[in-house]
Amino acid sequence: HHSWEDLVEIMARLRRSCPWDREQTHRSLIPYLIEESFEVAETVEHDRDDALCEELGDLLLQIVFHAQIATERGKFSIADVIDTLSNKMMRRHPHVFGDQAVADVAEVWRNWEQIKAAEGAALGRKSRLDGIPKALGALQRAQKMQEKASRVGFDWPDARAVTHKLAEEIAELTEAQE
Repeated sequence: HHSWEDLVEIMARLRRSCPWDREQTHRSLIPYLIEESFEVAETVEHDRDDALCEELGDLLLQIVFHAQIATERGKFSIADVIDTLSNKMMRRHPHVFGDQAVADVAEVWRNWEQIKAAEGAALGRKSRLDGIPKALGALQRAQKMQEKASRVGFDWPDARAVTHKLAEEIAELTEAQE
């Protein structure tokens, strides 16, 4: 088996020695990153464990490729990517890496959203919907917005409740305009 260090060195060698790899940029790799992500999702959706290993490898290649380009530009390394991710996971899971207790998955979600909201505020985000990628397809973007809104109480069991909430919001808007 090759090691993590082997993979990083293979990518560095490809960037030095392969004309195609050498001319790639973060932007030129976007279609491949998206394609590999969809291939992983499709493999999972079809319960194809036999192909999942290879597809995850293809996705990992994209991550290592981007990190190598950043390393060459003096911006960050794959070690920085790993460190940033590790710190984020530890920060967002105080029930695992800290002394916070949770009763269930719903409480984990509430804590996660509170932590993300605080992080977003530090980044200057004004809405919980900020940070949803604009490049997502329309349906995926709408679903992500609905999920986020649902987690903070904007979810109703039927259309009548939605109509009632809309009427309430319109009344507040009318009052504010007066």
